[in-house]
Amino acid sequence: MTAKRKIVNDCEMATFFIEKSQFTKLTPYEYCYMTFHLAFCSMCRMFQKQSKLITEMTKKVLHLSGKRKLKLDKNFKKQLQAKIEDRL
Repeated sequence: MTAKRKIVNDCEMATFFIEKSQFTKLTPYEYCYMTFHLAFCSMCRMFQKQSKLITEMTKKVLHLSGKRKLKLDKNFKKQLQAKIEDRL
């Protein structure tokens, strides 16, 4: 396996664990793998911040909407993008 392919595989695995950690508890192996990878990969750390923010905002929207039909208007999308950029 080439070094470039190894890096891509490592990032794919780390981002999977980042997403999984938001919804369920990771195994000790998964947690160590993700933590170690994040210590050295700035791109995955940025992905983790963005992913957490998007998940939090999505949960808020779903909680506030109740049974209403969900649809994001253009203004909300612009506000969401601005909040993401501000937090990064």
